[in-house]
Amino acid sequence: MIDGGEPFFMSGGNKGVLLIHGFTGLPAELFLLGESLNRAGFTVLCPRLAGHGVDENNLMRTTKDDWFNSVLDGLAILRGACDTVCVVGHSMGGLLTLKLSTERDVAKIVTLAAPIFIDDGLGLKNLPPREFCGNACIVQPRRKLDNVPQAANDVYKKTPLISVHELLDLIDDVKNLLPTIATPILIMHGEDDHTAQPRSARYIMDNIGAKAKQIITVPDSGHLLPLAEEREFVFDAVLNFIRR
Repeated sequence: MIDGGEPFFMSGGNKGVLLIHGFTGLPAELFLLGESLNRAGFTVLCPRLAGHGVDENNLMRTTKDDWFNSVLDGLAILRGACDTVCVVGHSMGGLLTLKLSTERDVAKIVTLAAPIFIDDGLGLKNLPPREFCGNACIVQPRRKLDNVPQAANDVYKKTPLISVHELLDLIDDVKNLLPTIATPILIMHGEDDHTAQPRSARYIMDNIGAKAKQIITVPDSGHLLPLAEEREFVFDAVLNFIRR
Protein backbone atom coordinates (compact mmCIF):
# COMPACT_ATOMS: atom_id res chain seq x y z
CA MET A 1 0.00 0.00 0.00
CA ILE A 2 1.11 3.56 -0.71
CA ASP A 3 2.27 5.25 2.47
CA GLY A 4 -0.72 7.42 3.37
CA GLY A 5 -3.15 5.30 1.38
CA GLU A 6 -4.72 3.84 4.50
CA PRO A 7 -8.17 4.96 5.72
CA PHE A 8 -8.35 7.48 8.56
CA PHE A 9 -10.72 8.00 11.48
CA MET A 10 -10.96 11.15 13.61
CA SER A 11 -13.04 10.89 16.76
CA GLY A 12 -15.33 13.80 17.57
CA GLY A 13 -18.96 14.34 18.50
CA ASN A 14 -22.08 12.30 17.78
CA LYS A 15 -22.47 13.83 14.31
CA GLY A 16 -20.37 12.07 11.71
CA VAL A 17 -19.04 12.83 8.25
CA LEU A 18 -18.16 10.08 5.80
CA LEU A 19 -15.56 11.24 3.27
CA ILE A 20 -15.21 9.40 -0.06
CA HIS A 21 -12.16 9.88 -2.28
CA GLY A 22 -12.04 9.75 -6.05
CA PHE A 23 -11.03 7.46 -8.90
CA THR A 24 -7.36 6.36 -8.65
CA GLY A 25 -7.18 8.53 -5.51
CA LEU A 26 -6.67 7.72 -1.85
CA PRO A 27 -7.83 8.95 1.57
CA ALA A 28 -4.89 11.35 1.96
CA GLU A 29 -6.50 13.64 -0.61
CA LEU A 30 -9.28 14.33 1.91
CA PHE A 31 -7.16 14.44 5.05
CA LEU A 32 -7.06 18.25 5.27
CA LEU A 33 -10.82 18.45 4.84
CA GLY A 34 -11.19 15.78 7.50
CA GLU A 35 -9.06 17.76 9.93
CA SER A 36 -11.13 20.89 9.31
CA LEU A 37 -14.41 19.07 10.00
CA ASN A 38 -12.97 17.30 13.03
CA ARG A 39 -11.84 20.61 14.55
CA ALA A 40 -15.45 21.72 14.23
CA GLY A 41 -16.55 18.77 16.36
CA PHE A 42 -17.48 16.12 13.80
CA THR A 43 -16.39 12.50 13.89
CA VAL A 44 -14.81 11.79 10.50
CA LEU A 45 -14.11 8.57 8.62
CA CYS A 46 -12.54 8.24 5.18
CA PRO A 47 -12.37 4.62 3.96
CA ARG A 48 -10.05 3.40 1.22
CA LEU A 49 -12.02 2.28 -1.81
CA ALA A 50 -11.34 -1.27 -2.98
CA GLY A 51 -8.36 -1.49 -5.32
CA HIS A 52 -7.14 2.00 -4.50
CA GLY A 53 -4.06 3.19 -2.65
CA VAL A 54 -1.98 0.26 -3.92
CA ASP A 55 -1.25 0.03 -7.66
CA GLU A 56 -3.00 -0.24 -11.01
CA ASN A 57 -2.95 -4.04 -10.94
CA ASN A 58 -5.13 -4.02 -7.83
CA LEU A 59 -7.46 -1.43 -9.32
CA MET A 60 -8.11 -3.34 -12.54
CA ARG A 61 -9.38 -6.32 -10.53
CA THR A 62 -12.17 -4.28 -8.91
CA THR A 63 -15.50 -2.97 -10.15
CA LYS A 64 -17.85 -0.08 -9.40
CA ASP A 65 -19.76 -2.47 -7.12
CA ASP A 66 -16.60 -3.18 -5.13
CA TRP A 67 -16.02 0.57 -4.73
CA PHE A 68 -19.60 1.07 -3.57
CA ASN A 69 -19.33 -1.79 -1.08
CA SER A 70 -16.33 0.01 0.45
CA VAL A 71 -18.59 3.03 0.97
CA LEU A 72 -21.30 0.88 2.54
CA ASP A 73 -18.74 -0.62 4.92
CA GLY A 74 -17.51 2.84 5.88
CA LEU A 75 -21.02 4.06 6.57
CA ALA A 76 -21.77 1.03 8.75
CA ILE A 77 -18.63 1.69 10.81
CA LEU A 78 -19.39 5.39 11.24
CA ARG A 79 -22.99 4.71 12.25
CA GLY A 80 -21.59 2.74 15.18
CA ALA A 81 -20.03 5.93 16.55
CA CYS A 82 -22.55 8.61 15.50
CA ASP A 83 -26.26 9.41 15.66
CA THR A 84 -26.36 11.13 12.26
CA VAL A 85 -24.09 10.98 9.24
CA CYS A 86 -23.45 13.39 6.37
CA VAL A 87 -21.48 12.28 3.32
CA VAL A 88 -18.95 14.28 1.31
CA GLY A 89 -17.47 12.84 -1.88
CA HIS A 90 -14.80 14.18 -4.20
CA SER A 91 -14.86 13.41 -7.93
CA MET A 92 -15.95 9.77 -8.35
CA GLY A 93 -16.52 9.85 -4.60
CA GLY A 94 -19.27 12.36 -5.36
CA LEU A 95 -20.93 9.84 -7.67
CA LEU A 96 -20.73 7.20 -4.95
CA THR A 97 -22.19 9.72 -2.49
CA LEU A 98 -25.17 10.30 -4.77
CA LYS A 99 -25.70 6.56 -5.17
CA LEU A 100 -25.39 5.99 -1.43
CA SER A 101 -28.17 8.49 -0.72
CA THR A 102 -30.58 6.32 -2.74
CA GLU A 103 -29.88 3.22 -0.66
CA ARG A 104 -29.19 4.51 2.86
CA ASP A 105 -30.63 7.23 5.07
CA VAL A 106 -28.05 10.00 5.44
CA ALA A 107 -28.65 13.53 6.74
CA LYS A 108 -27.01 15.59 3.97
CA ILE A 109 -24.69 15.04 1.03
CA VAL A 110 -21.98 17.12 -0.64
CA THR A 111 -20.40 16.55 -4.04
CA LEU A 112 -17.04 18.11 -4.89
CA ALA A 113 -16.31 18.09 -8.65
CA ALA A 114 -18.51 15.08 -9.37
CA PRO A 115 -18.01 14.05 -13.03
CA ILE A 116 -21.18 13.73 -15.05
CA PHE A 117 -19.28 14.92 -18.13
CA ILE A 118 -15.58 14.12 -18.59
CA ASP A 119 -13.39 16.79 -20.21
CA ASP A 120 -12.76 16.13 -23.91
CA GLY A 121 -9.03 16.65 -23.40
CA LEU A 122 -8.73 13.35 -21.54
CA GLY A 123 -9.30 11.47 -24.78
CA LEU A 124 -12.30 9.29 -23.93
CA LYS A 125 -13.24 9.25 -27.62
CA ASN A 126 -10.17 7.03 -28.11
CA LEU A 127 -11.13 4.56 -25.35
CA PRO A 128 -11.29 1.03 -26.83
CA PRO A 129 -14.39 -1.08 -26.22
CA ARG A 130 -14.28 -2.96 -22.92
CA GLU A 131 -13.57 -6.31 -24.55
CA PHE A 132 -10.37 -4.94 -26.10
CA CYS A 133 -8.97 -3.29 -22.98
CA GLY A 134 -7.51 -6.35 -21.25
CA ASN A 135 -4.67 -5.19 -18.99
CA ALA A 136 -3.99 -2.04 -21.00
CA CYS A 137 -3.21 1.16 -19.11
CA ILE A 138 -2.58 4.81 -19.87
CA VAL A 139 0.14 6.86 -18.22
CA GLN A 140 -1.15 9.24 -15.55
CA PRO A 141 0.58 12.60 -14.96
CA ARG A 142 2.45 13.03 -11.69
CA ARG A 143 1.38 15.62 -9.17
CA LYS A 144 3.63 18.22 -7.59
CA LEU A 145 1.29 19.99 -5.18
CA ASP A 146 2.70 22.04 -2.31
CA ASN A 147 1.44 22.15 1.28
CA VAL A 148 -0.57 18.93 1.02
CA PRO A 149 -0.04 15.46 2.57
CA GLN A 150 2.78 13.77 0.67
CA ALA A 151 0.61 10.78 -0.20
CA ALA A 152 -1.76 13.10 -2.07
CA ASN A 153 0.99 13.46 -4.69
CA ASP A 154 1.55 9.69 -4.91
CA VAL A 155 -1.13 8.91 -7.46
CA TYR A 156 -0.96 5.90 -9.75
CA LYS A 157 1.58 6.04 -12.53
CA LYS A 158 -0.91 4.25 -14.80
CA THR A 159 -4.69 4.00 -15.07
CA PRO A 160 -6.27 0.72 -16.26
CA LEU A 161 -8.60 1.23 -19.23
CA ILE A 162 -11.00 -1.41 -17.91
CA SER A 163 -11.39 0.70 -14.76
CA VAL A 164 -12.26 3.74 -16.87
CA HIS A 165 -15.16 1.71 -18.28
CA GLU A 166 -16.29 0.98 -14.72
CA LEU A 167 -16.23 4.71 -13.97
CA LEU A 168 -18.29 5.50 -17.07
CA ASP A 169 -20.81 2.82 -16.12
CA LEU A 170 -21.08 4.39 -12.66
CA ILE A 171 -21.76 7.79 -14.23
CA ASP A 172 -24.61 6.28 -16.27
CA ASP A 173 -26.04 4.64 -13.14
CA VAL A 174 -25.99 7.91 -11.21
CA LYS A 175 -27.56 9.92 -14.05
CA ASN A 176 -30.52 7.53 -13.93
CA LEU A 177 -30.74 7.77 -10.14
CA LEU A 178 -30.66 11.57 -9.85
CA PRO A 179 -34.45 12.13 -10.02
CA THR A 180 -34.95 9.71 -7.10
CA ILE A 181 -32.58 11.51 -4.72
CA ALA A 182 -34.34 13.55 -2.01
CA THR A 183 -31.45 14.13 0.41
CA PRO A 184 -30.43 17.81 0.90
CA ILE A 185 -27.35 18.47 -1.22
CA LEU A 186 -24.53 20.96 -1.72
CA ILE A 187 -22.93 20.76 -5.18
CA MET A 188 -19.49 22.35 -5.55
CA HIS A 189 -17.35 22.59 -8.67
CA GLY A 190 -14.29 24.52 -9.82
CA GLU A 191 -14.74 26.69 -12.89
CA ASP A 192 -11.25 25.72 -14.09
CA ASP A 193 -11.86 21.96 -13.85
CA HIS A 194 -10.21 20.15 -16.77
CA THR A 195 -11.17 16.67 -15.58
CA ALA A 196 -14.89 16.86 -14.85
CA GLN A 197 -16.55 19.48 -17.01
CA PRO A 198 -18.04 22.29 -14.85
CA ARG A 199 -21.42 21.79 -16.54
CA SER A 200 -21.59 18.54 -14.54
CA ALA A 201 -22.62 20.57 -11.49
CA ARG A 202 -25.49 22.24 -13.31
CA TYR A 203 -26.67 18.88 -14.65
CA ILE A 204 -26.85 17.50 -11.12
CA MET A 205 -28.62 20.64 -9.90
CA ASP A 206 -31.20 20.51 -12.69
CA ASN A 207 -31.93 16.79 -12.54
CA ILE A 208 -31.74 15.82 -8.88
CA GLY A 209 -35.02 15.24 -7.10
CA ALA A 210 -34.01 16.97 -3.86
CA LYS A 211 -35.91 20.13 -2.99
CA ALA A 212 -33.15 21.41 -0.69
CA LYS A 213 -30.23 21.91 -3.08
CA GLN A 214 -27.46 24.46 -3.48
CA ILE A 215 -24.71 24.94 -6.03
CA ILE A 216 -21.43 26.80 -5.46
CA THR A 217 -18.77 27.35 -8.11
CA VAL A 218 -15.17 28.11 -7.16
CA PRO A 219 -13.82 30.54 -9.78
CA ASP A 220 -10.07 29.88 -9.56
CA SER A 221 -10.03 26.16 -8.76
CA GLY A 222 -9.65 23.06 -10.88
CA HIS A 223 -10.63 19.47 -10.15
CA LEU A 224 -8.79 18.96 -6.86
CA LEU A 225 -11.04 21.12 -4.66
CA PRO A 226 -9.89 19.51 -1.37
CA LEU A 227 -6.24 20.30 -2.22
CA ALA A 228 -6.60 23.61 -4.08
CA GLU A 229 -5.21 26.92 -2.87
CA GLU A 230 -8.83 27.96 -2.32
CA ARG A 231 -9.52 24.91 -0.19
CA GLU A 232 -10.32 26.91 2.95
CA PHE A 233 -13.25 28.45 1.08
CA VAL A 234 -14.36 24.94 0.11
CA PHE A 235 -13.95 23.64 3.67
CA ASP A 236 -15.96 26.54 5.12
CA ALA A 237 -18.76 26.02 2.59
CA VAL A 238 -18.97 22.31 3.40
CA LEU A 239 -18.94 22.98 7.14
CA ASN A 240 -21.60 25.68 6.96
CA PHE A 241 -23.86 23.40 4.93
CA ILE A 242 -23.65 20.27 7.07
CA ARG A 243 -23.94 21.94 10.48
CA ARG A 244 -26.98 24.13 9.86
